[in-house]
Amino acid sequence: MPFGYVIREETVVQGNNYKNGIVQIKAEGERVAKGDPIFRYYSNNEETLVKKIQELDIKIQEAMENENNLFSSDIKLLESQIQEKLIELETFNDIQKVSEYKKEINSKITKKAKIAGEKSPAGSYLKKLVEERSSYEKNLNSGAEYISAPVSGIVSYRVDGLEEVLTPESFASLNTKMLTDLKLKTGEIVASSGENGKVINNFEGYIVTSLNSKKANEAQIGDSVKLRLSNSEEITAEVVYLIQEEDTRLITFKITSGLELLANYRKITFDIIWWSYSGLKVPNTALVSEKRNTQDGEKDLHFVIRNRAGYTDKIPVKVLKQNSAYSVITNYQSTELKEKWGYTDSEIKNLKTIVLHDEILIHPKM
Repeated sequence: MPFGYVIREETVVQGNNYKNGIVQIKAEGERVAKGDPIFRYYSNNEETLVKKIQELDIKIQEAMENENNLFSSDIKLLESQIQEKLIELETFNDIQKVSEYKKEINSKITKKAKIAGEKSPAGSYLKKLVEERSSYEKNLNSGAEYISAPVSGIVSYRVDGLEEVLTPESFASLNTKMLTDLKLKTGEIVASSGENGKVINNFEGYIVTSLNSKKANEAQIGDSVKLRLSNSEEITAEVVYLIQEEDTRLITFKITSGLELLANYRKITFDIIWWSYSGLKVPNTALVSEKRNTQDGEKDLHFVIRNRAGYTDKIPVKVLKQNSAYSVITNYQSTELKEKWGYTDSEIKNLKTIVLHDEILIHPKM
């Protein structure tokens, strides 16, 4: 099983306060539009402010429980929504979903507190608590540096420093030694960064591999293949760049699907399916042919001889793929028999077709 290096169009984003650490706004692998906030940096005194806000939340909740005149329709609605979210939260196992629900619940609790503060009489204990909380929250938000996506794509916080080394513009300068010298471990997940993030082009990516097989040496730019990833998922790929080295060939495959599956990795293992056809597999010794004149000159039309209940039928078949021992065949369409091979409508009407489990003769005599 060969291994390859994942190359993507990746835009690394970093702010001025990168030493403070980041708070993820968008989850790893989430798609974003240009301009969407993706993360922010902790403010210098964030830990103290968050602790004070949490302490005030407890006091505000206690104060609201002692206020009987605050049960407006808005507050009742929010309490009902909070209760519903808490019940739904117990049914989730998805970490991202749990995180989203917690944010939504906290937002509703904060909104409830603000409404309660507005309903409270001036100078009341509850109103002072809410005003104090709003002041801390304002300081917290004003001191944070928010980073937005410069382009649309997939968000990732797994930054390995190779984003500007392994790029779609670097194909011509790549070679097996250079890639080996990176000393990357196959299948290793790129570590998350606490300082920056990146946006990955989610429309196309590339996998570069070094091969010395016969199929690899026969590959041409534009060839379409399938790549089977380690999770057994198959994705379509196209050969877009070739570099012939002394003993190997460096091949670059372009992929347009499965990019989110590879976002966490830089070096992977995969299988290459150079060709695939859907048809019936028969031994070459079951095929016979005859010369026919076509628009492209004289060509061989292949047949198999079917034996059914002692009766034999000569059936024209299309050879999709062939090696030294076997062929993959299928039946011709009526239009192909008529336009390419010159069959008449009456001849086509009398022809039989080959199906699975039919008995065919080996070394048949025409």
